Amino acid sequence: MFPRSVESVSSHVQSSVEIALEQAAASSDAEALVGIDEVQKSLNRSRASVYRYTNTDPRNLNPPFNPRKLNPEYRSDQKDPLLFHPNEVARFAKDVLRIKEVTVEVLNSPSTATQQMLGAILDELKGIRSHLEGLDRPMSDLKAHRDRQDRPAA
Repeated sequence: MFPRSVESVSSHVQSSVEIALEQAAASSDAEALVGIDEVQKSLNRSRASVYRYTNTDPRNLNPPFNPRKLNPEYRSDQKDPLLFHPNEVARFAKDVLRIKEVTVEVLNSPSTATQQMLGAILDELKGIRSHLEGLDRPMSDLKAHRDRQDRPAA
């Protein structure tokens, strides 16, 4: 149980919660996760209260889902930091803390050299595809390719 009632806790909360996070496009993860600091700022709570809300157990690394707690993502080691999905933070704020308006905002990070290179490769592939689709007939075998008369000699 909570030391204070949910109503007294939610009376100290702003009318809306915004969760802002940076999504790294070069990352292999499909979803961006937020840490304790971001949850603390978005819920306007102390670090201790965020830990108190969190579904953790010293005997069980990944306890089962608890609808009354803030459930972290799967961890493979006890030393891994607690990370939360933004939708889970929004669910917790709305259902448990009774915050009326909850907004999840995903911000893209500035483009990196890798992202620019991948964009250039994508543009090149699109150009190749449009060129191949513009050919009159597909080159299905090598003989048909050799018989083509409209290409310059080497």
